[in-house]
Amino acid sequence: MTRLIDVASVIRSKNAGPYELTFDIIFQDHFWFEEAKRVNLINSGLICSLYGIEEKDVLDIIAFEPANAIKATIKRPLVSGAIGETDVYGAQQHAPLLSLNFGDD
Repeated sequence: MTRLIDVASVIRSKNAGPYELTFDIIFQDHFWFEEAKRVNLINSGLICSLYGIEEKDVLDIIAFEPANAIKATIKRPLVSGAIGETDVYGAQQHAPLLSLNFGDD
């Protein structure tokens, strides 16, 4: 098994406005980017299970080849800065992605 944290140079989250969070995974090289695409590593089902959200709240998942990156955007559970919201900048939401593995088929 290959750990995502071993083949990605960046795994981060951040606000995409006050109503959305975006997750960026930037791979160390093109090989691992292509492998993640091939196995459909980042998909709506995965994001739903990691973040406890419904599929309708996964707004987009895109692969951006020039940067060897995959970006997923979701609806924020609470608006940034709302009462009860614990991460105004959305910068601490990527943690569940750090435990991802994918194997050699």
